[in-house]
Amino acid sequence: MKIQIPIQTKPALWGIAGGAVAMAIVGFTWGGWTTAGKAETAALQRANDAVVVALAPICADKFRRSTDVSANLAAFGKADAWAKGDFLEKGGWATVPGSNSPDRVTAIANACALLLAPV
Repeated sequence: MKIQIPIQTKPALWGIAGGAVAMAIVGFTWGGWTTAGKAETAALQRANDAVVVALAPICADKFRRSTDVSANLAAFGKADAWAKGDFLEKGGWATVPGSNSPDRVTAIANACALLLAPV
């Protein structure tokens, strides 16, 4: 006994497969779908940015409360715009307890320099 499959089944199956592929392409390009790895990377980046935003004012406050603030302000003002973050990083104002990552310290120093720039 042989199973009889209707002749319309093969085009229907190809249509379903093509529709699934088209839906995946549209979903991942324009629909906002992401993979788990990409979502994790984006979440980690947002968390790191939030930490920098939270810690930059602490860096600026530490700079303003330093013992030799007038000399530090003069040296900070003389530094080039791109070197101000390095100045704050080397001075230790951007280093906060628990922040041992050089990338994070650099990001905090650069954000702190933006806060101190009008000074």
